[in-house]
Amino acid sequence: MKKNLVVAIDGYSSCGKSTLAKALAKKLAFIYVDSGAMYRAVTLFFLRNNVDITDDAKVIDALQHIELNFHSRDYESHITLNGEEVSDEIRLMPVSENVSEVSAHKIVRHEMVKQQQRMGKSKNIVMDGRDIGTTVFPDAPIKLFMTADPKIRAERRFKELQSKGNDETTLEEVFENLAHRDYADTTRKESPLVRADDAIILDNTNLTPQEQLDFALQRVEPLLAK
Repeated sequence: MKKNLVVAIDGYSSCGKSTLAKALAKKLAFIYVDSGAMYRAVTLFFLRNNVDITDDAKVIDALQHIELNFHSRDYESHITLNGEEVSDEIRLMPVSENVSEVSAHKIVRHEMVKQQQRMGKSKNIVMDGRDIGTTVFPDAPIKLFMTADPKIRAERRFKELQSKGNDETTLEEVFENLAHRDYADTTRKESPLVRADDAIILDNTNLTPQEQLDFALQRVEPLLAK
């Protein structure tokens, strides 16, 4: 088996990309890389330090002071921002409300893409995000594009927030946030969210986590023997 096999998973917010990617990485003994967590961590740093996203000089300077690292426990991906565990904080609404604007910034995207591409040069990885199959790894041998009914996505995200103790955010606010992010992700100039021509669509509106894992495994496993 190749030592740098990349499985690229793209799709809309709250479609279960990370759930599938983590399960797939665990099953295949691959490294799971949550690219979205990287943009969220950068967003958190910008919010904490009042970085003006419209000032390129300040954005460039801020990126020089950001060190991101992943570590895994039971195939759950955890990210540190300058040595601080921020895996839970980056999922809260203040970050969710600003991450699309930050991730659309050309300078930010170029820096994150460089880091992501380095990760895939010598390791077998499963990476999920918005532009993995189109910009980061356009030559990935297997690409999945995930989608689901917007109402189902909002309900999933709402339940996730509640499970983490966030009782202040309403379902309506989550739905509106997802709609805003969909628009921002698909219309941005820099690496917009689009399905790669050779990506396989996975609509998991009515699929269980096990069913979507089985769907992915059927497409990936034939590549392992090559």
